[in-house]
Amino acid sequence: MDLSKISGEIWFDGEMIDWQDANTHLLTHTLHYGLGVFEGVRAYATQKGPSIFRLDDHTDRLFKSAETVNMEIPYSKEVLNAAHQEVIKANNLKEAYIRPMCFYGSEGMGLRADNLKVHAMVAAWEWPSYMEPEARTKGIKVKLSSFNRQVKNPVSNAKVNGNYVHSIVALNEALENGFDEALMLDADGYVAEGSGENFFIVKEGVLYSPDLDSCLDGITRRTILELAEELGISYEIKKLTVEDVLEADESFFSGTAAEVVPINSLDGNTIGSGDRGPVTERLQSIYFDQVRGVRAVSYTHLTLPTKA
Repeated sequence: MDLSKISGEIWFDGEMIDWQDANTHLLTHTLHYGLGVFEGVRAYATQKGPSIFRLDDHTDRLFKSAETVNMEIPYSKEVLNAAHQEVIKANNLKEAYIRPMCFYGSEGMGLRADNLKVHAMVAAWEWPSYMEPEARTKGIKVKLSSFNRQVKNPVSNAKVNGNYVHSIVALNEALENGFDEALMLDADGYVAEGSGENFFIVKEGVLYSPDLDSCLDGITRRTILELAEELGISYEIKKLTVEDVLEADESFFSGTAAEVVPINSLDGNTIGSGDRGPVTERLQSIYFDQVRGVRAVSYTHLTLPTKA
């Protein structure tokens, strides 16, 4: 999909502009140095219209990431939340992937540049599934990456544009070797996360996930843990080894883009039965019911469309 060819509107610096006019200068500071912050958000079709899942949580994390890198976003959370709703309505989207981003402009160059203007944008488009549809049931093949995730400092655990270089090279390495996704370790050799997803295993009915020293504080990860508690599934946050993964009964990734996707193997070693496990299936099912407004409690986490 060539995103530059989409027709529609994007929210940029406080106003809606035509998709084709959403441009920035080649000397934009963030383009050169990667110092920007962003989120990945989803809106789902519900009985009450297209509804954004956990918008407040995403916007809170956007502002937290900006604070971590001393970036002052020139708009309030309420304005950015309204922009999310506006782009869905303006582009007549029933479901959408939404990308808010804040970045520095072209007022200076170099690491010492100051007086840089912070810009903000929110775009939305149809992106039904990050993985192939059958991956939800059959699972995916994962490669243990040779690239480590940078951890144990506030910047590496923020959603900063430049942090994702490691993710891109890790994913490309996996794809070039015939796998579907990568699993990265931290500098101490413990399991961290996928290229853009949080990681879980299940062993003897107990759910395990790496601690936040090793991974992003994922919004979908939080949701999975809340749903596990609701279902009576015990869970533990701990450091995981590769051996833990290989000895697991089940494994899966979670993320806004990936949603909930089972993992059937690591480096060609089958995990559990090689099929989507029962705990994964229960969590996956209730997750999709949650985001699509099927459950009575769904709307506590859904932002409904604004009135015309």
